[in-house]
Amino acid sequence: MVNQFLRKNRYASLLLTVFRVYLGWQWLNAGWGKISSGNFDASGFLYGAVKQATGEHPAVQPWWRDFLQDVAIPHVELFNVLVPWGEFLVGFALIIGVFTNFAMLMGLVMNFAYMFSGTTSTNPQMALLGMFVIVAGLNAGVIGLDRWIYPYLKKLLSQKSKQEKFPLSA
Repeated sequence: MVNQFLRKNRYASLLLTVFRVYLGWQWLNAGWGKISSGNFDASGFLYGAVKQATGEHPAVQPWWRDFLQDVAIPHVELFNVLVPWGEFLVGFALIIGVFTNFAMLMGLVMNFAYMFSGTTSTNPQMALLGMFVIVAGLNAGVIGLDRWIYPYLKKLLSQKSKQEKFPLSA
């Protein structure tokens, strides 16, 4: 019942647009702050997360610590680019409603990465709202560019499929 409401109801699309734009603004603002400062460095955050994997009540699980030590820290320069630009682009896509589900999925991946690293802040709230957007599917982006992009892509793909089936026609 809730699933149908989120996926089909036009009033739900209004509520989802509010969620989407709010989340988009949060991501855009966070990313732009890191980009415009020109001195974003994730290494302090990563080393801090690794330190939280020890003690009586560790905030970071051993498997995530291993990922941070073996993948993230050795490639911190890549993460110094991916994090701010990822946040910015997720925010921009959510605000204008383009590829909404993919953008929200990437936002959720970042939210969970932050939470796995021992931070809380607004990440649980953003993850909860983001799950509503994901469950809603296309209805979350119907008040946005997805309204025009998805029908265009569907038409384009169906034309390509016809050409592959009948290559001599056209």
